[in-house]
Amino acid sequence: MTEHWLMILGATTSVFAVIGIGAGARRIGLVSEEADRSLLKLGIDLLLPCLIFTVVADNPALEQAGNLLLSPAVGFGSLALGLAVAMLVARLGSRLTGLRDAAQRRTFALAVGTYNYGFLPLPLVRQLFDDETLGVLFVHNVGVGLALWTLGVALVSGSLDRRLWRQMINPPSVAVLVAVACNLLGVTPRLHQSAEFLLTAIRWLGEAAVPMLLLLVGATIADQLRSRAPAGSRQDAAKVIAWSCLLRLGLLPLAFLAVAALVPASPELRSVIVVEAAMPSAVFPILLARLYGGDEATALRAVLSTSLVSLVTIPLWILAGMALFELPLAG
Repeated sequence: MTEHWLMILGATTSVFAVIGIGAGARRIGLVSEEADRSLLKLGIDLLLPCLIFTVVADNPALEQAGNLLLSPAVGFGSLALGLAVAMLVARLGSRLTGLRDAAQRRTFALAVGTYNYGFLPLPLVRQLFDDETLGVLFVHNVGVGLALWTLGVALVSGSLDRRLWRQMINPPSVAVLVAVACNLLGVTPRLHQSAEFLLTAIRWLGEAAVPMLLLLVGATIADQLRSRAPAGSRQDAAKVIAWSCLLRLGLLPLAFLAVAALVPASPELRSVIVVEAAMPSAVFPILLARLYGGDEATALRAVLSTSLVSLVTIPLWILAGMALFELPLAG
């Protein structure tokens, strides 16, 4: 038990250490705001698809129908569950929640309901489990992304824009589809025989995805911490922070583990659910709140507070989930 705790704690600390280095790099001017767009585009449109192809295109776990079909369904359902629970709490009234208007309530539901399904779980799954589980994570995240760009945006904006479906057609989602097809058709073993150099280049590019994207996350957080203090009373802010941490890092992880126990999930999918259950709020809802008429200050409070507290709770929830489902650690 002690060995597992130290391994999970070490993996979690490593992730946040790289994020912290990214924040420091921003503060000293090593990573400029002008470079963010090109670096993010490079990471999302090239490096991440290469990593996806590496771990999905030759993945025995994704030959199982359960992993291939149930994973995105669980991803969609888990985000929908989080949004629904957070919205129910947001409607309890301003005296209890500190949420004064409809924009704040909608933004609270989006920020608390949307867990960090990419940048944090990706390196954790890679360190704690294996590439087969990492491949299942990417397929799972297709469902999460679909829920975010439909239910999530409809929630924060108050309506569903048909153009949002175009957001689902992006390099990472296309990479998942192509890699799954290659895996099912047995293309990758033939590439190993005829074009090993190409697979090696793809693997090298993919290995750069996680550290670079984590650095950018750190730089973004540094910008948020430097921004103008959110308006509103301290009492309201404290209530929003308390509810955010209670739901995102307390009640919702319990619900996720209940889902993992009830669905006929493989060990790989259960491992993904356990890691996702422990995650804080995603950073992206801050941008969605800005774009779709939400309250950016509310999103900022939820994201920063849950991210800070999750330094303690992530190892606890992952260890509890692994013990509950008897999941083995890599190595």
